[in-house]
Amino acid sequence: MSDFRMPEDAAAARAVADAVTANVEQVLRGKTEAVRLALSCLLAGGHLLIEDLPGTGKTSLAKALATSIGGISQRIQFTPDLLPTDITGVSVWDPERRVFDFRPGPVFANVVVADEINRASPKTQSALLEVMEEDQVTIDGQAHRVPSPFLVVATQNPIDLEGTYRLPEAQLDRFLMRISLGHPDLAVEEEILTGRASAAVPVLRAVTSPEQIDRVRRTVATIHTAPEIARYIATIADGTRRHDALRLGVSTRGSLALLRAAQAHAVCAGRHYVVPDDVKATAAAVLTHRLVVAAQAEVRGVTAAAVLAEVLETVRVPTPVAAGRT
Repeated sequence: MSDFRMPEDAAAARAVADAVTANVEQVLRGKTEAVRLALSCLLAGGHLLIEDLPGTGKTSLAKALATSIGGISQRIQFTPDLLPTDITGVSVWDPERRVFDFRPGPVFANVVVADEINRASPKTQSALLEVMEEDQVTIDGQAHRVPSPFLVVATQNPIDLEGTYRLPEAQLDRFLMRISLGHPDLAVEEEILTGRASAAVPVLRAVTSPEQIDRVRRTVATIHTAPEIARYIATIADGTRRHDALRLGVSTRGSLALLRAAQAHAVCAGRHYVVPDDVKATAAAVLTHRLVVAAQAEVRGVTAAAVLAEVLETVRVPTPVAAGRT
């Protein structure tokens, strides 16, 4: 049995999660669920895609999360003329020593904010997606590891598509989660307006460290997952593969991603076991960007989110005892 299954360790992990969440919410009001999902993505060892309209706080969330965990953070503004070496780095010839020196690019950071990723060319996008998959950059046959923890938070605007390069499904799959923030409700927006008018924007400071995040990340995989929970996730995936409205359902990689996200969500809640609510809370963020709606269904206005909601509604939820809640 893993030491992390002890309640006191789960409580310590929750304290870290609560501190980061509270810190981020100083600049992003009323979006607790989105912040928790972003944090779960970090703790699960994945990467995050934030897709939403302009002015909803995409970059604010990414930068606040980077600041909260300390370490090194870099921001890359993606543009059509951005080159792969602008991200990964380049080898420069040193005439005195007669050798090539590697000059690391901005990807060598704990948190990399990739702003408007769909504005860069497919070749440049691929350079970032490669390091996301392998946690290293290979230049002239030499592998260079990126720091740990390593998180890419990419943003894109789904409506302003002029001069953009759409991420293919195979590349979207590199992101553990895709989330949207949406506009705040009326009360929260009024609070934001009055608060901004009367006080300066808060200056965030780190509330944890990369080493502490690494410790929690290494233990996420040890969170207890009962066989009934694994069967629940597998049944959800199978339901998407059999659905008539989908051309492409959830792969086994997607099932594993949902399991990791559910484990991280349990850690954020201070539990040392996964419950069905962890799966439900993370399913949409983990799975919808991995689904491809059939052309006939898309014409009828069917969306991936609607299909997933239907599948979740039809799959039997394990009881607390069966799910290992002991």
